[in-house]
Amino acid sequence: METKNENSDVSRAEEMKNQANEAFKGHKFSQAIDLYTQAIELNGNNAVYWANRAFAHTKLEEYGSAIQDASKAIEIDPKYSKGYYRRGAAYLAMGKFKDALKDFQQVKRICPNDPDATRKLRECEKAVKKLKFEEAISVPVSERISVAESIDFHTIEVESQYSGARIEGEEVTLDFVKQMLEEFKNQKTLHKRYAYQIVLQTRKILQALPSLVDISVPNGKHFTVCGDVHGQFYDLLNIFELNGLPSEENPYLFNGDFVDRGSFSVEIILTLFAFKCMSPSSIYLARGNHESKSMNKIYGFEGEVRSKLSEKFVELFAEVFCYLPLAHVINEKIFVVHGGLFSVDGVKLSDIRAIDRFCEPPEEGLMCELLWSDPQPLPGRGPSKRGVGLSFGGDVTKRFLEDNNLDLVVRSHEVKDEGYEVDHDGKLITVFSAPNYCDQMGNKGAFIRFEAPDMKPNIVTFTAVPHPDVKPMAYASNFMRMFN
Repeated sequence: METKNENSDVSRAEEMKNQANEAFKGHKFSQAIDLYTQAIELNGNNAVYWANRAFAHTKLEEYGSAIQDASKAIEIDPKYSKGYYRRGAAYLAMGKFKDALKDFQQVKRICPNDPDATRKLRECEKAVKKLKFEEAISVPVSERISVAESIDFHTIEVESQYSGARIEGEEVTLDFVKQMLEEFKNQKTLHKRYAYQIVLQTRKILQALPSLVDISVPNGKHFTVCGDVHGQFYDLLNIFELNGLPSEENPYLFNGDFVDRGSFSVEIILTLFAFKCMSPSSIYLARGNHESKSMNKIYGFEGEVRSKLSEKFVELFAEVFCYLPLAHVINEKIFVVHGGLFSVDGVKLSDIRAIDRFCEPPEEGLMCELLWSDPQPLPGRGPSKRGVGLSFGGDVTKRFLEDNNLDLVVRSHEVKDEGYEVDHDGKLITVFSAPNYCDQMGNKGAFIRFEAPDMKPNIVTFTAVPHPDVKPMAYASNFMRMFN
């Protein structure tokens, strides 16, 4: 027989769930997670609370946590279709199509007449079929021929009616870049000849770089670090409006995740690459977890490249992304990386320099952790809420900095309401430069300016600017659009 206390816990849990649902509707996903957690603490046997919290985790791209919560919902009620549905969606988001397929098959068994479940199952079956076909025809890495080597942009004719920006000869100039930006702003495209030229020249520059790049900022000079821009081209233009275009006197580091999600990723990548060609020391580029085939296939970049350029460009970008450095050190004091730190202590900068980065990111090891890991408030290490990499505490950050005679870690990879967050006793800063991420998060963007010699971080925040009516994920795979 239920006691009065138990009844009161159950009704308070329902109250918390209702508040969480309201927070979710207002796109306050972190708040929703906290409220669902309180509901679960009061009544942990309600599958709905676990599945709802899984959905909120999915919205924050915490797919590992979403899978755990959805699995708990299924354990409590094996006939609860939403549990399988939420877990299947999280598996899809991670590119684990075969696991997702099993969950959607289960949804279909439980709800045989649900048209939505039927549609998602069909899309999932198509994705698995395509994956199997690609696996069957794939060539071993050792036998792959470089796409870049097969392209000679000089032989591509520019039609007389083309009125857009042109590169005269071999050199990318500031005048060309400014004209290209103006045309991108007006949703015009760049001729494929010049797009090839920019990407191939960038490849050559990146190929010569080490996996860890050292940057020197002279006394009296400044340096700007930006986080994820995720295909939000008009917000990138706003950064340049606020802080000036990249130049020798105004250098930038863009810290990965240039593409995917936002639907102007082609414009972003050609802009960043064009500045790299124009003046290599004006702009530094680091690889993020989204500079990879598996992410680009799901989150829109591959579809966008196919639509705006061509299939060959899909292969070319995938190749060039493998040349992006993995981390940077500024003035021997500031370590800048997209994701975070490592599952083991004692990693030296020389170990990062020695990484053979010319490949798709592996699922474990130093390279994976550099691209995927996140800080956590508690000391020590924990499982990743994303399902890849790990979470690391302030003690891990402190030891890494001491071991390498560094002062600060700057990383990106996570949306923050203010565009940035300072953690680990001021030893770690997250910077994220895509405001109102995916047109729904309501967050600010930020960038960090460092002035030599003291190199104290000066954080500038900004809000989103309007963009043409092309929704985020417009070019993403069908099954991902269904969940957004």
